[in-house]
Amino acid sequence: MDSLLSALFSSPEEELYVLDCMAYFMILMAVCTFVSLLFNDVPYGRYASSTYGFPVNAKLAWFVQELPAFLLPVCLLMWASSARSSHLANQLLIAMFLCHYTQRSLIYPFLIRGGKPTPFLPFFLALVFCMYNGFMQIRYLSHYAEYPADWVMHPCFIAGCALWLFGWLTNLHSDHILRNLRRPGESGYKIPRGGMFEYVSGANFFGEITEWAGFALAGQSVHSTAFAIFTVVVLSSRAFAHHKWYLGKFEDYPKDRKALIPFLI
Repeated sequence: MDSLLSALFSSPEEELYVLDCMAYFMILMAVCTFVSLLFNDVPYGRYASSTYGFPVNAKLAWFVQELPAFLLPVCLLMWASSARSSHLANQLLIAMFLCHYTQRSLIYPFLIRGGKPTPFLPFFLALVFCMYNGFMQIRYLSHYAEYPADWVMHPCFIAGCALWLFGWLTNLHSDHILRNLRRPGESGYKIPRGGMFEYVSGANFFGEITEWAGFALAGQSVHSTAFAIFTVVVLSSRAFAHHKWYLGKFEDYPKDRKALIPFLI
């Protein structure tokens, strides 16, 4: 893998430049996505529409679209020849990324109960994003990210790791609550309660946003920051759409519950 990638670039500096350009392009796409989502909800789940292509089974869609963010980094690391991947800070950041996508690709899809099919277009875009982001994050962390020897003791790294862990656990717990809203044989939507859902409608989105904000804080790179920005744009739109939907659907929906950030918005 290293030899193949090395053949594509005349020098490590050229590859790093390409990785930086990929990050800035992701930020540009986040801006474009933000504008687009002002007029349309992300078209999957309860907002799915045949306008965006033929339906893909929910479990299959989640498994296939998330898998590249796990498999591609694993392949990159298996054939990595750079000493960067042996540094503790790099290893911990890589572990954060892989921990999330191991759960998201190999566990989460098989826990889904039912689930509305995903239109092909959002499924395909998610697949492309996971390939793009998985390569960019892990290639940078395994070959180019340089941190001081004591970076793991820096307040930014410690705070970032703590935020990531809190967000990851919040995301897992919120998904658990959502999966268990309905008893076997029941159908229809219910008000989620418990955990962070007592404070926000998009508790699962809040958790994932917090994860990648912590990852960006610990990593201190344009690559991790671009990922965090893109996550905020997509998931905050989803959270606000859910909040509006819940308020319109349930007359007894908690009026003090916020959309995304507890006590604020």
